[in-house]
Amino acid sequence: MDILEILLSASFWTAAIRIASPLIFATLGELICERAGVLNLGIEGIMVAGAFAGWMAVYSGTGLWMGVAVAMAVGMLFGLVHSLLTVPFGLSQHVVGLGVTLLATSLTYYAYRLALPEVTSPPKIDAFQPYEIPLLSDLPLIGPALFSQTPLTYLAFILVGVVAFVLYRTPLGLALRAAGENPSAVAAQGLSVTGIRMGAVIVGSGFMAVGGAFLTMSAFDSFFFEMVNGRGWICIALVVFGAWRPGKALLGAILFAAFDALQIRIQQTPLGADIPYQVFLMMPYFLSILALIVMSRRAEVPAALMVPFNKGER
Repeated sequence: MDILEILLSASFWTAAIRIASPLIFATLGELICERAGVLNLGIEGIMVAGAFAGWMAVYSGTGLWMGVAVAMAVGMLFGLVHSLLTVPFGLSQHVVGLGVTLLATSLTYYAYRLALPEVTSPPKIDAFQPYEIPLLSDLPLIGPALFSQTPLTYLAFILVGVVAFVLYRTPLGLALRAAGENPSAVAAQGLSVTGIRMGAVIVGSGFMAVGGAFLTMSAFDSFFFEMVNGRGWICIALVVFGAWRPGKALLGAILFAAFDALQIRIQQTPLGADIPYQVFLMMPYFLSILALIVMSRRAEVPAALMVPFNKGER
């Protein structure tokens, strides 16, 4: 009964949507990269760099939206590094991705210590505040969950629709999907596979960084290094769970976030007093793995994912 009450409470779904928001940004970014044929394992480090860059920009005196723009620019810069090494040079996408994660994380740590050498606790900023949409926020259950969030959450949901429209309703989206399925056909049409793939990685990395910035500028009001906490790796799994489709990936992000919000609340019930808390921390990841196994069996992987393309070669 305690679990049922939790699931039927507006506060639970409000928290689930808030937890899902950074996952939505980063999952969309990874989905764009993989649709074009590039696996971006730099996502974890890019999210850390975006979280720091956006927070530091606001702490230095810029506006919140300018902080989001700075975070996205930093993410795109790391995306440029990743795409240069993996697309035209054809280096291992696994190795380069892990290298970008290490590079971004290390540079972030260095920049933090350089900018705030004597700070023992992270300074706070004035973060985004929830904005209630009139009338819609008064709806039972879904009102507070969907229409009483911060502007970045609304932006995340809007981007799902935008990415889906671009992928399936525009020539650009067709070319991007073809670059991940049959790059030779793209080249035969006179289009640059290299340019399409690099552009996808750069834009996708920018989305990942905004996902990191959400943590410091919307979910919290300060920066600490453990805040990303493996969310980047979860987003890679969510792309597979969503079968490389934005709508399904959105549902996967909300599902994982619901598991995460649920384990926090179960710990506060009588059931939580009898079970070690580590079991509840493990629960969202365990349930996500089960869901991933079920969904991935029917997923169609882009045919040219992680396959380097050299014009003129078969």
